[in-house]
Amino acid sequence: MNDEPWTIGRLLSWTTEFLRDKGADSPRLDAEVLLAHALGCQRIGLYTAFEEEPAEAVRSAFRELVSRRAEGTPVAYLVGHREFFSLSFQVTPDVLIPRPETEQLVVRAIDLSKTLPITHIADVGTGSGILAVCCAKHIPESQVTALEISPAALAIAAANAEKHAVSDRIEFLQSDLLANCAAEARLDLIVSNPPYVSTVEMAELDADVRNHEPHVALDGGTNGTAVIERLIPQAAERLRPGGWLLLEVSPHNAQRVEHLVAAAEGMTLQDTIRDLASHPRVVQARRE
Repeated sequence: MNDEPWTIGRLLSWTTEFLRDKGADSPRLDAEVLLAHALGCQRIGLYTAFEEEPAEAVRSAFRELVSRRAEGTPVAYLVGHREFFSLSFQVTPDVLIPRPETEQLVVRAIDLSKTLPITHIADVGTGSGILAVCCAKHIPESQVTALEISPAALAIAAANAEKHAVSDRIEFLQSDLLANCAAEARLDLIVSNPPYVSTVEMAELDADVRNHEPHVALDGGTNGTAVIERLIPQAAERLRPGGWLLLEVSPHNAQRVEHLVAAAEGMTLQDTIRDLASHPRVVQARRE
């Protein structure tokens, strides 16, 4: 066995078992993504090249990636990108790794744009810019303001906007929530994936997330709503009458967020959107 060549097929098989033993949730997928990255090809290209033997330089780069993955570094950070809403986004440890659940914010924003005039959108806590970029691409009549407290994250978001040719319609502002958004601004739509993980949940997160992703983008305080409690009244001040607020939340604190929205002056709670697992995921509010 030891004399057999290290073909792509053998590398994938060995690495899959190795990562499985290390506790990876998706060892085969991880192996494929990392090997495709080392080879500089698409994942699908691996399936027509199982018998090929990569050069030693490629195998060496692949071994380093696999070693770091086994230590817990997320695959998205190792390869430097992640797909979201069928677009590829640059990601670094300065930003959260995009999750499929967040795509519901984009879907809802697009749906609203089909029935309402949405010309000015704010993405609060833009991170890698996934919401700002997707809204700009799919709601072409809109101008987007992307707000982010982290300068490093804001730079990643700006690079992603440039990559997807929408930087001319997105204004990037370093800001604590909506603080630096012009007081006279009247927004049609505010979208946000704010920090919403409670203190108890933070301690229970997978090690990959807890040890590598930015806590400032995750930690929502004791109840998971510390940031949301500040955002709701700021949103109410800047939304035009009839404007919408869309908040991604944790299923564990969705009801609390609904109560906060219902109690906010000038805001009317709308039906909460559930994710594919039927968990409450997007709390909606409309400015009276």
